[in-house]
Amino acid sequence: MSADRAALEQALAHGEKEGGHIEFKERLTRGLHLEDGRKESLVAQLRHRVLSGDGEATYVVGVTDDGGIAGISQEAFSETMDVLSLLAEEADAHIDDVETWPAGDDGLVGTATIREGAMLAADDGHIVIGTAGHVDHGKSTLVGSLVTGEADDGNGATRGFLDVQPHEIERGLSADLSYAVYGFDATGEPIRMDNPHRKSDRARVVEESNRLVSFVDTVGHEPWLRTTIRGLVGQKLDYGLLAVAADDGPTKTTREHLGILLATDLPTIVTITKVDAVTDERVAAVEKEVESMLRDVQRSPLRTDRYSIETAAEELSETVVPILRTSAVRGDGMDDLDRLFGQLPKRASDDHGEFRMYIDRTYSVTGVGAVASGTINAGHVEAGDELLLGPMADGSFREVEARSIEMHYHRVDAAKAGRIVGIALKGVDEAEIERGMVLLPRHAEPRATRSFEAEVMVLNHPTRIREGYEPVVHLETLSETAIFAPEGGKLLPGDTGTTTIEFKFRPYFIEEGQRFVFREGASKGVGTVVSTDTDGPSTPADD
Repeated sequence: MSADRAALEQALAHGEKEGGHIEFKERLTRGLHLEDGRKESLVAQLRHRVLSGDGEATYVVGVTDDGGIAGISQEAFSETMDVLSLLAEEADAHIDDVETWPAGDDGLVGTATIREGAMLAADDGHIVIGTAGHVDHGKSTLVGSLVTGEADDGNGATRGFLDVQPHEIERGLSADLSYAVYGFDATGEPIRMDNPHRKSDRARVVEESNRLVSFVDTVGHEPWLRTTIRGLVGQKLDYGLLAVAADDGPTKTTREHLGILLATDLPTIVTITKVDAVTDERVAAVEKEVESMLRDVQRSPLRTDRYSIETAAEELSETVVPILRTSAVRGDGMDDLDRLFGQLPKRASDDHGEFRMYIDRTYSVTGVGAVASGTINAGHVEAGDELLLGPMADGSFREVEARSIEMHYHRVDAAKAGRIVGIALKGVDEAEIERGMVLLPRHAEPRATRSFEAEVMVLNHPTRIREGYEPVVHLETLSETAIFAPEGGKLLPGDTGTTTIEFKFRPYFIEEGQRFVFREGASKGVGTVVSTDTDGPSTPADD
């Protein structure tokens, strides 16, 4: 909902004129306004308004023909936007932005900005990078400076340029995942945000870029490690970016985050941040610590001060880890990151499989309804697609429709695997959607799973894992307490073995081959789903 009614008042004051770009509509319905004769007339009208506005038209919805505020229900407003979107598509145009305001008792009035041209189709080279690192090691600040081109003030000011909550900015600590984006034009020049606090500026970057780089920025503070794991495991990431501060060096949390990145076989880059805050000797010492840390986990460090960025882009893999020096204050290494991100290929993704997206966030938009956001795991989705949502707590799946799709606040007509999107859903309330649920095609025949068999490796545990062990399992975007029943009755630190795992509270949609991380206190391990055909442990037992 917009707090400023200036745009509405301006449109009403301008009025609906014969040769103007503004159109008043009280409401539009599928049953009436999409009939053949009426539809053709409305498409011609919309095309005329767009041409009259030099490629842009404004539709004011919830008002009478003379501009009087009528107000319509949220359901009616949503249906109107659906119909208007279809009309715009027929006219080779698209809805670019929607604003709403309250009108009367539970009513809405709003404006829809319509622009010529079809909705954006995302580029095939779009890469998604997950950041990790200890709190105060400068990863969010680095990303903020990278996507805007602005130097930091030394106090982390540019971290506020990410998609974060106001209370996080005030405290200087991230408590949830945040997002950022920049891109490159056809010549390889960066396209950055001028005003990251404006959604329209993020949308502009998406619209103008030939190649996009999206960031999923995780949480560095230890109490929110679960959120970090969700960001690294639950998103369809192409690469990891691990920040290590030059003044602090690698910490326990640094090693924890590195372990998660490597456990998911994610090619990773290490950046030594804050090189402006210490001597060259200290930077060199931290580099040696990082190199030693990587070799300890059987990874080969590649320092970019000895090799070219082109070599780093070519050699980066699950086993080779480039190391760069950066400063968000002085700008050290920022051009190198641009060159690296401009060259890195999109990793293989399941573009041609069945659509699947695990839900990470939910929110409600006035006039639109429930929105589910996440990274598309496989296949593609189009606005208007009929989908299944679930499983619900009872194991069932709900029939829903993809009302519209946004990518970094820019409407797109379709999106495929690897894209971070928000999908407005028709047929469900936002309160009914939970993180860890999945969206699938309507024709799918999914089965909710409460218990499954997995191959696991115990990375750390103070004693032995026995039947009844209850860690939190992190798989895709779900984080759920589960009960283990190891084959043979126990698993020791360093062991690899088979175990039955049962979600403690509710079922989820899982598939064979999915990787996961499990944790409980200092205990941690990784695993792979082997089979979903199991009844699970009968009775949880105490360790």
